Amino acid sequence: MATYALYGVAALLALAPIAVALAASARASNVIYVASLLVTLALGVIGLMSLFERTVSIATLPLGLPWLGAHFRIDALAAFFVIIVNLGGAAASLFAIGYGSHEESPQRVLPFYPTYLAAMNLVVLADDAFSFLVSWEFMSLSSWALVVAHHRERENLRAGYVYLLMASLGTLALLLAFGLLAGSDGNYAFDAMRASHPAPALAATVLVLALVGAGSKAGIVPLHAWLPLAHPAAPSHVSALMSGVMTKVAVYGFVRIAFDLLGEPAWWWSMLVLAVGGITAVMGVLYALMQHDLKRLLAYHTVENIGIIYIGLGLALAFKAYGMPVAAALALTAGLFHVFNHSVFKSLLFFGAGAVLNATGERDMEHLGGLIHRMPQTAFVFLVGCVAISALPPLNGFVSEWLTFQAILLSPQLPSWGLTFLVPAVGALLALSAALAAACFVKAFGVTFLGRPRTPAAANARETDSNSLAAMYFLAALCLVAGILPGIFIDALAPVTNALVGKSMPHQTGLDWLTVVPIAESRSSYNGLLVFIFVTLSGSIAAFAIHRLASDKLRRGPAWDCGYPELSPATQYTASSFAQPIRRVYGTTVFRAREIGEMPPPGATTPARLTVEIHDLIWDAAYAPIAAFIGYAAERLNVLQFLTIRRYLTLVFSALVLLLLVLAIWP
Repeated sequence: MATYALYGVAALLALAPIAVALAASARASNVIYVASLLVTLALGVIGLMSLFERTVSIATLPLGLPWLGAHFRIDALAAFFVIIVNLGGAAASLFAIGYGSHEESPQRVLPFYPTYLAAMNLVVLADDAFSFLVSWEFMSLSSWALVVAHHRERENLRAGYVYLLMASLGTLALLLAFGLLAGSDGNYAFDAMRASHPAPALAATVLVLALVGAGSKAGIVPLHAWLPLAHPAAPSHVSALMSGVMTKVAVYGFVRIAFDLLGEPAWWWSMLVLAVGGITAVMGVLYALMQHDLKRLLAYHTVENIGIIYIGLGLALAFKAYGMPVAAALALTAGLFHVFNHSVFKSLLFFGAGAVLNATGERDMEHLGGLIHRMPQTAFVFLVGCVAISALPPLNGFVSEWLTFQAILLSPQLPSWGLTFLVPAVGALLALSAALAAACFVKAFGVTFLGRPRTPAAANARETDSNSLAAMYFLAALCLVAGILPGIFIDALAPVTNALVGKSMPHQTGLDWLTVVPIAESRSSYNGLLVFIFVTLSGSIAAFAIHRLASDKLRRGPAWDCGYPELSPATQYTASSFAQPIRRVYGTTVFRAREIGEMPPPGATTPARLTVEIHDLIWDAAYAPIAAFIGYAAERLNVLQFLTIRRYLTLVFSALVLLLLVLAIWP
């Protein structure tokens, strides 16, 4: 299977020069995106077959380091993430068949799109550190090229610059982590790393480096600075891949190192991962609530959901460290199931945002409104995504978060006092993030699709194309299927959890009515199918009663105008007014928010204004000082470019003497 997967990767790479050759053709977009769709579907089938057959397949290429070669492997973990990558890639390719026709500069996107898909597959397939890191950098560079595709916009250039810096930091951390795992022998094969059994201090250092390296790409706080800049800058189908897929490839990197290569974990590792996950979840959703840009809002929600995934992974590490494999399997299943769920509903939401952007040219929610009448199908599938990401039953987001809470409820069995206090606190943060996420997507859907149009662009919007709708309907159906039949997906994850923690959740699909029972039926259970049937029947009965049994007599009277004598779109509830209560609760501590009111004097014709200033405290405290120092140092060191030959020779001689002194003193 690994060999066939590499053939698929080679096919994706071959599409890049084809895209360059077809740059002048009007059909270039269709050719590249249709071919990408077919190849990713084939790769997804390979991943499914490998997962269900529970086989391990290895392939070696005579590339890379001379004494090592390039090793690739599909085991259960890799197979699951191959499915994630190519499911998202296939959906994005289908969406892009229609969306690409609206692209202003397709020649800047098409060569890098299949390259990006190939790079993500290579990261998941890599079975040695050299191949992994080369593929990781390949993924970063190809995605950076897509971020700056619209380089004439200054914000996009800034987003690409910050992304490249953070990607370099992550790669450096992973390079150091693999270097420590390889040891003095320099054996970079993953099999050798698994057998090395590093010392506790070394293993802890590797875990921290992996958390920084993979976490910076995933978007954990405080390494998330690039994400809300880069994801909105890219074309919408690429934004869906970056948010729904690439962040999961980063999660794969952390899981591969922490659960596979490092061996048995120490109990305190989980405290670090749990703390990072809880803070990331809450900070992500709080920042999302403050956004007016629809794509930036979705990007911050990726930060939140990455935090939820890391909470599951942290719990799995804790249970594994204390020899509780059944609980570890539950927590790991919750985390990995949320990986799948988030990749589905976040891609769906970015597709919906892309459809809105194509139809209106606007990403600012304050300039939208009333789109449910002009784009009813997009509104429906976007609503499905909003319900799913808000963790409301019977859709898929609820199941994975519910499983995470079930794992949290098992934490009193942990003997560590630190975890006894930390896990309930993280559970409270998870509950808070879930509630705030629901509020945020009421805002996102309500301000964007309900009410009346606030601008002519929204008033003149038209429904998106059929290919884009097909991609969105497909993902919306997956949200429903994974929500009402979660046992099928949980059982599919059994080979992964067996390989990583030695146990899996109880078999689910054989239970009555496809009920999900995490541990034992006496503790808790959930039946998505019955919830779906109840919601459908109760909604249908209510609709029938209202439309068929209620009186059809009309009563006429003045419309309630909320105290406003003039019915104008300007009087509608806005994104700013929706977020104001939450901003006032958390504003002084989290955002350092400031409201500035400008009231003109009596008789003046200028309008009153309310301006809100919100600061990213992490950026101001950590990244801005570093950027200022680098700028200052670069300006001072700029003099080195204008030295004479004599001074250059003196500088080289002084550096040589200094290095010799270091070698002489070094023990």
